[in-house]
Amino acid sequence: MPQTVKGVIARSKGADVELVDVVVPDPGPGEAVVKIDACGVCHTDLHYREGGINDEFPFLLGHEAAGVVEAVGEGVTEVAPGDFVILNWRAVCGQCRACAKGKPWYCFATHNASQKMTLTDGTELTPALGIGAFIEKTLVHAGQCTKVTEADAAAVGLLGCGVMAGFGAAVNTGGVTRGDSVAVIGCGGVGDAAIAGAAIAGATTIVAVDVDDAKLEQARRFGATHTVNSKDAGGRDAVVEAVREITGGNGADVVVEAVGRPETYEQAFYMRDLAGTVVLVGVPTPDVEVTLPMIEIFGRGGALKSSWYGDCLPSRDFPMLVDLYKQGRFDLDAFVTERIGLGDVEAAFDKMHGGQVLRSVVEL
Repeated sequence: MPQTVKGVIARSKGADVELVDVVVPDPGPGEAVVKIDACGVCHTDLHYREGGINDEFPFLLGHEAAGVVEAVGEGVTEVAPGDFVILNWRAVCGQCRACAKGKPWYCFATHNASQKMTLTDGTELTPALGIGAFIEKTLVHAGQCTKVTEADAAAVGLLGCGVMAGFGAAVNTGGVTRGDSVAVIGCGGVGDAAIAGAAIAGATTIVAVDVDDAKLEQARRFGATHTVNSKDAGGRDAVVEAVREITGGNGADVVVEAVGRPETYEQAFYMRDLAGTVVLVGVPTPDVEVTLPMIEIFGRGGALKSSWYGDCLPSRDFPMLVDLYKQGRFDLDAFVTERIGLGDVEAAFDKMHGGQVLRSVVEL
């Protein structure tokens, strides 16, 4: 029988979120109902509320989540009731051209649940990133559930988006390895995860770049060996020069841009070493453009890459990262600034605007 549970929706562009009754259908073929234990409040949820993703209101917000599978539909073999899972928004199809080439982390036909969750009046909801996890129970495609060893849901649930995006940008996309020098521009949750990933991968010099001294100090907790306040440095060239000086005058082997702005991307381009790699993981707005001299693109060599979800494969990466967390080698607890209730999401958005939190996490 369908269940009626509490969930957080964005009914219209810019309006405060609402805690309402949501009808969750029984899982159909290939689907699962998951009881949510915890869900992080991500900038992407705020983008949905502000109409920055699309206009398919009302949205059921939330996507960085972990919980326990309650029921599965016909044909589901990946997970079973009682499994502790992290939800992911790229359930690979196994059949598209990317999957056929052995690169499923680029899957072009990822799965979502076929059925819709609704309001009690029958209004269909659009789940954020195909998940919708600011809710007591949610309906997803079974492929969006990655079984892992049970752990603190508030911490490991963050692997569902921001932490995986940053860690993977450094390790999967950037290919950071032992002895590398790395610079990370933008030290929010994604940037700090990139710093942590670089440290775990064995980078010996990790430079954190931001405009906020408090964020730079926090970046050291995740593994930054040096910091540069770009606001105090005195312009783009001065920031680039500061990173070059730290890296022996050469520039970093890998630069992760976690802001998504033209000016910071240009800094990333110029602060890398010859044949170095730039990884863009900060999400730009559709209206911005970047201009670079082609002779510099040619002459510097290396690679300019974009990172989608940290180029992760959830079935491969989530269990490994949970194991690192449980071994004390990856401090996911440090990303959790506060633990809140379902009714506190709007206040969490306000704190996010003010830069007061790394992550607020809703616990149910």
